Amino acid sequence: MSAETKKSVLTTAQEERKWNHLGMLMERFHNHFKVEFNAIYEMADGSFARRGLSLGLYLRQAEELRRYLTTHHTIEERHVFPVLAKRMSSFSNDEVHIKSHHAIHEGLNKLGEIIHKWKADPSTYSPQEMRDCLDSWREVLFKHLDEEVEDLSGDNMKKYWTLEEMDLLPM
Repeated sequence: MSAETKKSVLTTAQEERKWNHLGMLMERFHNHFKVEFNAIYEMADGSFARRGLSLGLYLRQAEELRRYLTTHHTIEERHVFPVLAKRMSSFSNDEVHIKSHHAIHEGLNKLGEIIHKWKADPSTYSPQEMRDCLDSWREVLFKHLDEEVEDLSGDNMKKYWTLEEMDLLPM
């Protein structure tokens, strides 16, 4: 391979990393949320105790997921989506990602209410109620997380932005 070919291959690889940076960054965040959600769901049956957690610590883990998802979505809605929405309609106020956020936040609010109830009176903890709550918004959460990563993939971003503009996006 000639020096010029090697340079071209390196440039292309660097460009692809730049195109895919946002999608890959978001995928790492979203995979973390999925792992945490699934862990909370699995431990809802009381198996948190076998993992060395008290009910209070388990509820704190669920509350942290709630807080982190809320913070993540707030940052997206205030700082990221408005910029992306200028060219990508799926990020505008009346489109799929914002609608998904609203549905997810309904679930997060329900989760907050039951966590508060159980912290006040731990004897009322119900594994079935916890799983029912999580089931009520799991599908919209996981679908949203995957769709957002897909919309931020390099192949999709190439339709709307230049490589130079990718550096200016707020992420």
